Amino acid sequence: MLKFIFAVMDTKIHEWGVSTVLLEAEAVKGLLQFIDKNFENTVNHIYSTKGRVVVSGIGKSAIIAQKITATLNSTGTPALFMHAADAIHGDLGMIQQGDVILLISKSGDSPEIKTLVPLIKILGNSIIGMVGNINSFLASHCNFLLNTTVKKEACPNNLAPTTSTTAQLAMGDALAVCLMQLKNFTGNDFAKFHPGGALGKKLYLRVEDIYTLNEKPKVITEAKLKNVILAITKGRLGAVAVIDDNNKLLGVITDGDIRRLLEKTEDLGNVTANDIMCTNPKTIYPNELAVAAVETIRENDISQLIVADVGGYYLGMLHLHDLLREGIV
Repeated sequence: MLKFIFAVMDTKIHEWGVSTVLLEAEAVKGLLQFIDKNFENTVNHIYSTKGRVVVSGIGKSAIIAQKITATLNSTGTPALFMHAADAIHGDLGMIQQGDVILLISKSGDSPEIKTLVPLIKILGNSIIGMVGNINSFLASHCNFLLNTTVKKEACPNNLAPTTSTTAQLAMGDALAVCLMQLKNFTGNDFAKFHPGGALGKKLYLRVEDIYTLNEKPKVITEAKLKNVILAITKGRLGAVAVIDDNNKLLGVITDGDIRRLLEKTEDLGNVTANDIMCTNPKTIYPNELAVAAVETIRENDISQLIVADVGGYYLGMLHLHDLLREGIV
């Protein structure tokens, strides 16, 4: 009996989950009709302003406002979050001349919003209303309108902010992306604002920041097998570079090359580095991004890369473990 009840419940859970996602997807798709002249005017106004975007809201809209603030800041548009309730109790002081105020509200008629709008107008700042009710107080008194109207909430009681906050979030992303495009905000710009974590490292960490900490194992072409093995062991990178008298790279020998040699050759006494080296090793320049090294290692199914300059002179070696340690892989 319990198994039957649980099976029925699982079916209902699946239905509720699917229904929620479909309703929210429909709400986001419905925003297409609101990417209109009002939206274009809003983007152009923010782009042309010399101030910041102060984003505010109440309740769940305040949480969305915080996320939009973070997105704007990380994509090149300076922004501040101001809680609508705190604003009317002193936080209005954070607003400066030239700032644009983005007020987010589903109803557009909450008491805090009604109190806040006239105060902002007294300060002389322009107001962008992101609102789900175009007949509301906020929609009637804002300078620029972003319509985020939704048909219904995913909440079965049509009360808890669900589809409405999803629509607000998507509209905020559209706003930020358009501003990025207008500012020609590049990956290098993004890296400046995201120096921490794996994402930041992928955007700024270069080969020269990593490989210099490693040993630089190398032998000449005439080196005997014993010396080759000793150099690989000492370097602890699983390979050794083969160079000429001027330090120019000629090849590479890996521990795998040594194992294959031992499998097929019994007479090892006269073996030299020249006999077993790979003469076309994969190399990378020191000023290349570390993420480029990851791609080269993956594409060639290898564990280490030789670092060389444009003249082909040996500089050192980068190992897969170095990239793993840095969180690039």
